[in-house]
Amino acid sequence: MSKKVAIVIGSDSDLAVMRKCADKLDSFGVENEIRIMSAHRTPAAACEYAANAKANGYGVIIAAAGKAAHLAGVLAAHTTLPVIGVPIKSSTLDGLDSLLSTVQMPSGVPVATVAIDGSENAAILAVQILALSDEKLAAALQQMKLDMEQAVMEKDRNLNGK
Repeated sequence: MSKKVAIVIGSDSDLAVMRKCADKLDSFGVENEIRIMSAHRTPAAACEYAANAKANGYGVIIAAAGKAAHLAGVLAAHTTLPVIGVPIKSSTLDGLDSLLSTVQMPSGVPVATVAIDGSENAAILAVQILALSDEKLAAALQQMKLDMEQAVMEKDRNLNGK
């Protein structure tokens, strides 16, 4: 059975950005679940969720939060699973605060971090991690790369009338 991906968001205001992540995972046939947990408001629940994620069949955790975006780090501190952080653009500092809170982790608690609001890349990175032990996902990723190449070449042909 393939591993699942946990998507944890700090607030329901992050849902619009992270639906794209779930949709991208769905397009690869990767089972996923979105949960709302706060590093600051529900820290015990977030820690417990991360601590049990591997036993519950998850292979990767994607965590998204804005402003004081400590969620990915808190989850990473409580699991050995790879954690991917998605800094969310908030009303202040255009998401730079979220980016720095997510990416600046202490030694021993890594969080892979994608661009601000980069939820689709977080999904692709999660699939790449899972594809290390899943040939079907590896083939789907290869096809995605070929499809992107063909789309760019088609746009070039259309632009130049060739």
